[in-house]
Amino acid sequence: MADQQSPADQPANDRETVRYDVEDGIATITLNRPQAMNGLDVETKEALLATVRRAAADEAARCVVLTGTGRAFCVGQDLKEHVQILRSDDASSLFTTVDEHYNPTVEALATMAKPVVAAVNGVAAGAGASLAFACDFRILAESAGFNLAFAAIGLSCDTGSSWTLPRLLGRAKAMELLYFPTTLSSAESAELGLATRVVPDAEFAAEVASFAGRLALGPTAAYGAIRRSVVHAAGHDLTDALAFESQMMTSTGATDDHRRAVDAFLAKEKPTFTGS
Repeated sequence: MADQQSPADQPANDRETVRYDVEDGIATITLNRPQAMNGLDVETKEALLATVRRAAADEAARCVVLTGTGRAFCVGQDLKEHVQILRSDDASSLFTTVDEHYNPTVEALATMAKPVVAAVNGVAAGAGASLAFACDFRILAESAGFNLAFAAIGLSCDTGSSWTLPRLLGRAKAMELLYFPTTLSSAESAELGLATRVVPDAEFAAEVASFAGRLALGPTAAYGAIRRSVVHAAGHDLTDALAFESQMMTSTGATDDHRRAVDAFLAKEKPTFTGS
């Protein structure tokens, strides 16, 4: 992200439904169906899953940014395609998509060993909101917002929102938002703790670039271990969490990053991290 134009503002004249770019250690995954507000049809879901997995395995990617083109981040399931399939002879395929696409995508996004930022350039609804909640950080343009739209069309929640939302907000507020879908403004999202920060639209690109750049220059191995520790602790008791923390501390203590950071501290210098 060397320039000051965000992926959301760049022209979407290519035919890829999901774009992948890496620059200065920042891998940017861009949903690229602006005419459909980045709704997730089958082609896009398959491309997104493959791209998230690519970012997780890419050694050149030390931080991942997920964003969208046009005026939306992602409005979730493409309902036009959804209705077509619902009225077809193979309506059952509508619901295999959760296991085939949504679940593995959000799991890969939430568990990769590097920090992930949702650059929420516009409305994020349904599975689009859930994808953002699975990231470590959510930077919202002032015009952006969230909507947990599932119940409004008679569906349960998916893409991990039953797991992430109560952990972000507490059970009572999560249930309220899931039962009674409404669009939360960026200001309301920040007040609830769903937004890491909100910035004016004109400053959005620069803020995302600065924030992601800081992460890309950081101790990636340590970030990955912290991610894994927090996820592990969410499903285990204190004793198990402490044991896992010990494993992660031993692992990161053996990295070159740790040794260089200690040497830099003693020399009163700023450390340079390589992620190894």
